[in-house]
Amino acid sequence: MAIVDSPTIIHLRAPQGVFKNEPFVDFSKHENAHAMREALTQVGDLLGHEYELVIGGERLKTRDKIESINPAKPSQVVGVHQKAGAEHVEKAMQAALTAFESWKKTTVEERSSLLLNAAAIIRDRKFEFCAWLTYEIGKNWAEADADVAETIDFLEFYAREALRLDQATTPIPYPGEKNELRYIPLGVGAVIPPWNFPFAIMAGMTAAAIVSGNTVILKPSSDTPTIAARFVDVLEEAGMPGGVVNFCPGSGATFGNAIVEHPKTRFIAFTGSKEVGLDIHEKAAKTQKGQIWIKRTILEMGGKDSIIVSDDADIDAAVDGVVASAFGFSGQKCSACSRAIIEEPLYEVFVEKVRDRVAKLTIGDPVKNPNMGPVANAAAMKSIQEYIEIGKSEGRLIAGGNAVKTEDGGYFLEPTVIADVAPMARISQEEIFGPVLALIRAKNYDDALEIANNTEFGLTGAVYSADAQKLNRARAEYHVGNLYFNRKCTGAMVGAHPFGGFNMSGTDSKAGGPDYLYLFTQAKSIAERLS
Repeated sequence: MAIVDSPTIIHLRAPQGVFKNEPFVDFSKHENAHAMREALTQVGDLLGHEYELVIGGERLKTRDKIESINPAKPSQVVGVHQKAGAEHVEKAMQAALTAFESWKKTTVEERSSLLLNAAAIIRDRKFEFCAWLTYEIGKNWAEADADVAETIDFLEFYAREALRLDQATTPIPYPGEKNELRYIPLGVGAVIPPWNFPFAIMAGMTAAAIVSGNTVILKPSSDTPTIAARFVDVLEEAGMPGGVVNFCPGSGATFGNAIVEHPKTRFIAFTGSKEVGLDIHEKAAKTQKGQIWIKRTILEMGGKDSIIVSDDADIDAAVDGVVASAFGFSGQKCSACSRAIIEEPLYEVFVEKVRDRVAKLTIGDPVKNPNMGPVANAAAMKSIQEYIEIGKSEGRLIAGGNAVKTEDGGYFLEPTVIADVAPMARISQEEIFGPVLALIRAKNYDDALEIANNTEFGLTGAVYSADAQKLNRARAEYHVGNLYFNRKCTGAMVGAHPFGGFNMSGTDSKAGGPDYLYLFTQAKSIAERLS
């Protein structure tokens, strides 16, 4: 065990065996469905609780508040949070800087143990965390479970990667010298996660930063601060010293921008929209008075992801993959399939099969576990509805197109499919981030590849084909960071599918891959002449 400038004790925990992805829960089993219902009941009794800022291990309250609401029942408050403002920026920074001086000196084994302890706590309380995700952002049971499982995976994987990185050596030993290569932490970083994977992405970026020896100012999305608060509680329970992660929900325009621009901020890890990501990148690039480094930005932004359906594809498998990719979590994934590009010989049959498949999807309160729950908030619903109206003028509406009214006024939309969309139409080019799928006819495979590459994004994509030559062409020509063959384009698995995209999809950070921790460290080469 070790004590790190704090009464907190970290009990060293070594990784058990090689990394394996956390298995998903089979909710068709009675005992698992029962456990989930029990967790929903128990968490339901905790809704509306007030959470404090956590700065340097100290709990603080503010006058202004942020209310997290259930998008399926907007009158239901999930959590009440303090709103960090400009007056909290320096306090958070000083707490993180103070903690960094001791945290950077801890051993990699201690930091890895913190992540492993946190993973064990979350694994033991998996259904509880699933329930929080169901209430706070409207995930059905399977989507919530996938989010929790990925959180565990990130913690387990990065703990092992930190230990591996600590054993790095120079490519060759130079004669007459002792050569070392050490990956040392950067400093204080801002972690700004999204609302759509508010547990996994938030925890993954935070865990990668702290296991590398950095300290963090965590500004969660205002739509999903409760799951982030619960994660900070887990880290404290797991042995995290005060100040290593500072929990500061707040406005992006005030608190967020001030942290990004602060001269002592060393890096910013962000996942979200292209517009916000580019603004962060621009602000971080401007050198501030007293700043002595070039700030690093780790950005995962948007996508306009396509699935190509070749004329030799298994059409039923392709329909299932497209529908799952387009409408899982109501299309609110940067990896979601928003465009299906179908070669002409299969096009008309594919359109009819998609229409039939989408008609079977269920919509409703995610507590009851339908296929689709609500979209995130009223602003998202309004924006998506505007795109649906645009789509009606750009193509042929074959499914959906309407809001779904409920007694509780939730933000529900039908899964919407628009056929005969031109490759350069707005709904073919702009990120909608909702349950809207455009179907595009391609003359042939050459045309399909050209269409797939015609956006400013380059995150995920897929090809359904039995032709090895076509797949090999896609390997070389389909310009996305995550490419899948004969399967859906969502559901990247930590370790197996390092995640991050090209072009305006971000800096290709490859979260969940062997390169990710390099982004949170700097390499120090040391050479000692031997006598």
